Amino acid sequence: MAKTKQFTIAIDNQPGAVAVIARALGDAKVNILSLLGTVQGTAGSVQFIVDDARRAKKALDAARIAYQETPAEACDLPNKPGALAQCLAKLAAKGVNLNSIHATAAKGGKKAVIVYTAEVAAKTATATA
Repeated sequence: MAKTKQFTIAIDNQPGAVAVIARALGDAKVNILSLLGTVQGTAGSVQFIVDDARRAKKALDAARIAYQETPAEACDLPNKPGALAQCLAKLAAKGVNLNSIHATAAKGGKKAVIVYTAEVAAKTATATA
């Protein structure tokens, strides 16, 4: 598992909303490694990880795009049935409570990648109690 940063950006549900973000990052030579966007009604959010979080922050700040940055984990898995279930069972056994998760794999590719954020406050409170 690799520690990374996940960016979350609130968007309006309208054409081009995600393109504005992608353009700002692309113009700054920031590569988006994983992305998930969802909408409900007139609003939504985009969650993504990039190859250079520091450069991404500079690009988003320069474009005046508000964002939230959250610690995340990225894991490579075999691209086969049951691999995700096995990984998630291990996390559950360790008491990891997922706040968000998204995954991707290329058809025919040998690996899949999952990105997740986890609830850390409750574990910290329990450990210090």
